[in-house]
Amino acid sequence: MLVAHSLPRMFPEISSVARSLGIADDHLSLYGRDKAKVSLKALESRPQKGKLILVSAITPTPAGEGKTTMSIGLAQGLKKIGQSVALALRQPSMGPVFGRKGGATGGGKSTVQPAESINLHFTGDFHAITSAHNLLSSVIDNQLFNQQTHLHPGGVLWKRVLDVNDRALRSLRTSVGKSTERSAGFDITAASEVMAILCLSESLADLRERLDRIVIGFTAEGTPVLAKECHVTGALLALLRDALQPNLVQSVEGVPAFLHGGPFANIAHGCNSVLATRMALAHADYAVTEAGFAFDLGGEKFMHIKCRQSGLKPEAIVIVATVRALKMHGGVELDSLTQPDPAALSKGLENLAAHLDSAAQFGRPVIVAINKFTNDSAEEIALVHDFCQARGVPCATADVFGQGGDGAVELAEKVLAALPSESKPLPYLYDAHAPVEEKLHAIATRVYGASGVELTEAAREKLALFTRNHFGHLPLCMAKTQNSLSDDAKLLGRPRGFTITVRDFEIAHGAGFLVALTGTMMRMPALPKVPAAERIQVSPDGVISGI
Repeated sequence: MLVAHSLPRMFPEISSVARSLGIADDHLSLYGRDKAKVSLKALESRPQKGKLILVSAITPTPAGEGKTTMSIGLAQGLKKIGQSVALALRQPSMGPVFGRKGGATGGGKSTVQPAESINLHFTGDFHAITSAHNLLSSVIDNQLFNQQTHLHPGGVLWKRVLDVNDRALRSLRTSVGKSTERSAGFDITAASEVMAILCLSESLADLRERLDRIVIGFTAEGTPVLAKECHVTGALLALLRDALQPNLVQSVEGVPAFLHGGPFANIAHGCNSVLATRMALAHADYAVTEAGFAFDLGGEKFMHIKCRQSGLKPEAIVIVATVRALKMHGGVELDSLTQPDPAALSKGLENLAAHLDSAAQFGRPVIVAINKFTNDSAEEIALVHDFCQARGVPCATADVFGQGGDGAVELAEKVLAALPSESKPLPYLYDAHAPVEEKLHAIATRVYGASGVELTEAAREKLALFTRNHFGHLPLCMAKTQNSLSDDAKLLGRPRGFTITVRDFEIAHGAGFLVALTGTMMRMPALPKVPAAERIQVSPDGVISGI
């Protein structure tokens, strides 16, 4: 066995972690000693006893905010003060691992392990999702070739996917020179509707129903064609059967972690699977989960898509902020963020204020977690605390990278103190059956702070097609830049007076939402000029470095 895939001696075996949660050995499928799949039978007759804590963040910057690191650190902090806690997090996509972000298993003394395995192939879930998605793509083209479908080539909506950032595959033509030649392209696997379906499914039966109702395209007359007409749902289920089971690993301090599903929040719905969250809630008193990118993206979708469909609801919301990101939102350049600048930080606090305002609309206590970095000055940290105190928002500084759970004890105590004694219904910012334009306006104005929404002519035509076919009742999944509250990545801080432009819509009927594409967002990311892949190496004895 390679050293990179072996279990360090200081960690208990994953079967021991499972037993500490009350999960029986016969409910585990072991992937070595350090990771396992958990059977859905482990949820049978298990009440959802835990309280759900949602971690989100301010608008991210290239400096990095450490939301996943903070989620892990908070869970370790809760364990330090004697609480029963489990994590429910997304799996990393290999696209960003080899692209711009690098690994996504936390950092320093707040990571989940085995980090290299998790960041790479893990238990094969992404491969299964990619294979299922592309099998359906292949069958669609085969039925077009053999004239076995009502689809016409120009009406096909179903693309192909790949878990690699590759801008060259965004747009291409298939079956060139044949009667079925058509425009096509690739999305990244994290944006696949199969990914979203897997993350929102409650059982194999639910998974089957969702796969059946995927809209793969439209006839020449504008009638939707569903995936069930391809007659391969059974084959898709066979590929996805094991992938539906949540993965169990652990943090460096032994906190159980259910890592499952990996949709991005800027182009997809940004949350780990419903089943992983249920596993955490059924086996611990507190479940810490996260929603991708900032609250305007992951947080909003967590509420309106994941919670609306599943009935789950967080009892508290933690917003992660960093001094250096706030300074960047206040106008400081990336290469100057280590220099103290209280004036810029004060200006940048407007971005934090925007996310606090958005989160407050969901009727949950909100706590600010300052992710502490070495170069943060005491004066700057005090400014953030003063700002939160003036708003009546609890705030804690946490050094989870350097100290792990010990660095999050104060944050854990403040989160526990803020939790309500009784759970309240979760309010939504729009009615699911409201017109799509009304839903767009609610998200744009109440979450982004926009003055309104504009639809391009192409978007209006696509929306009219979807509405005629009774898809207008679905909630919205906004595809928007993560780098700004607006749809312009260059507008930092808290922009005002801007308009959100929707240039197109996509249908994800199996997942249960419409995707509104704004600005220049692409569902297949590109590699940066110097991709993270260039720094990854493997030593002669098999140790992976650079992730």
